[in-house]
Amino acid sequence: MHPFAYLAPTTVKEAVEVLNKYGDKARPLAGGTDLLVKARANVWDLDAVVDVKNIPELNKINFDSEGLTIGASVACCHIYENEQICDEYEGIVDAASIIGGIQIQSRAGLGGNLCNGAPSADGICPLIVNNAIAIIEGPNGKREVSVDDFCTGPSKTILENGELLVSIFLPKPKENFGSAYTRFIPRNEMDIAVAAVAASVKLSPDKNIIEDAKIALASVGPTPIVAEDAAKSLIGGTISDELINNAASLAKNAATPITDMRGTIEQRKDLVEVLTRRMITKSIERARG
Repeated sequence: MHPFAYLAPTTVKEAVEVLNKYGDKARPLAGGTDLLVKARANVWDLDAVVDVKNIPELNKINFDSEGLTIGASVACCHIYENEQICDEYEGIVDAASIIGGIQIQSRAGLGGNLCNGAPSADGICPLIVNNAIAIIEGPNGKREVSVDDFCTGPSKTILENGELLVSIFLPKPKENFGSAYTRFIPRNEMDIAVAAVAASVKLSPDKNIIEDAKIALASVGPTPIVAEDAAKSLIGGTISDELINNAASLAKNAATPITDMRGTIEQRKDLVEVLTRRMITKSIERARG
């Protein structure tokens, strides 16, 4: 492993200053479940590791009238152990509870999962369908970016040198809202998704019409894919098998997978169709209570 400096700032400002000083040769350390693996493999040529776990803003879970803010360093176990999150953001809990095993979940968080930018990341698509916003601070101040636009390529994000993801904001779910996430993996647990789908719906007061919807696909493209046509096909429709099946078919068409050792293009596309159907159905069930 390449020798590097270890720095542990206690404020966002200090962290930004250090990250800006070292540029692309520095990385923040939160859970470390991705960083340490890549550092040992010399994927990154690091001169500095910036431990951000001592910064209060990055370690808080906060609810207010607008929604939920999750600090970028909050571990997955604190997400699925929070009763209010479990009640209001079920799709987020679906993801947090399957990222690695229990040991990993006590370290890894949605913030690191997002910043790592892997196309197969379990946390990103559930954030997308919950309309999450990334709160970023850097040398030029604070900015907010939709998680839809956060990833720009495999392991690449919109974060610039010196910038730090401070937190993730999720708007308060509207009445009759439901979301869900699942993946297909070759093994029973702790594996990388061959294909994965997150979905969310907002139902009418009588819970029979889909007033809004969002679908996102993981592990079937260079970045998470927002399946806009599939979601639009649901909006305004009365819930039926035909409506759901059509949306699932459109999601299949939106997938742009490759063939590799974990699956073929055809298999992944078929999986997207099946998983989309299941996640729309599950989101509807949750929205109906």
